[in-house]
Amino acid sequence: MTDLKTLLASNPYPGRGVLCARTLSGAVFGGYFLTGRSAASKDRALRLVGDELLVGPTAETEHDPLRHYAAALATPEWLVFGNGEQVSEVTERLRKGASAADSLGELEYEPDPPIRTSRITALLSCDGGRTAVLGAARPSTGSRLTTNVMTLTVRDLEPGEAVLMTTYRSDGQTVSVASPFDETTTGANDAAGLLDEIWSALNPEYRVAAVVLDPSRGPASAMQRSI
Repeated sequence: MTDLKTLLASNPYPGRGVLCARTLSGAVFGGYFLTGRSAASKDRALRLVGDELLVGPTAETEHDPLRHYAAALATPEWLVFGNGEQVSEVTERLRKGASAADSLGELEYEPDPPIRTSRITALLSCDGGRTAVLGAARPSTGSRLTTNVMTLTVRDLEPGEAVLMTTYRSDGQTVSVASPFDETTTGANDAAGLLDEIWSALNPEYRVAAVVLDPSRGPASAMQRSI
């Protein structure tokens, strides 16, 4: 498997990404990062407000549902994080008793033609992250406009193993739909090391913010880096 730093460095503009990783110490963490090309996409920050980790503008501006949203929420059983307003929707479904897989169903990719950005969401169980369920509402790589909905359940990652989803595969100019997911490896021993690994691998021209989360502590555990 390609290691995480190499994998991220090979994709200069990955859009947004979710990561589930077991560090070499055995602890499981979630990771989320944002990159941007436009001034509006770069004008964003991660903020902990109560028990919600929010993506919002750095200054007062009109709310944009495609750029401003709850990036991480929690239920008693799950840490939920992802790249859009579906994070709130998935969390509400879980709170009403839906299964992890069902909570990730019937979502749509973002209404942002011609790119058609995937909505990617990760659930990490609060029992130390033994189970990760990742979901993606993805556009077809062809001309079909209906959404492909995918869920992936990962159990008992070994130390040093990780699973990554990104929205794009891009050189910074041409953007295409990313592969459904990548299995990768991490050399990090702890949350700080994992955050450094993610941040240092992201292209400085496009990186905006990155965060690492402990599923047992929820959004309050957020450790982050930003421009």
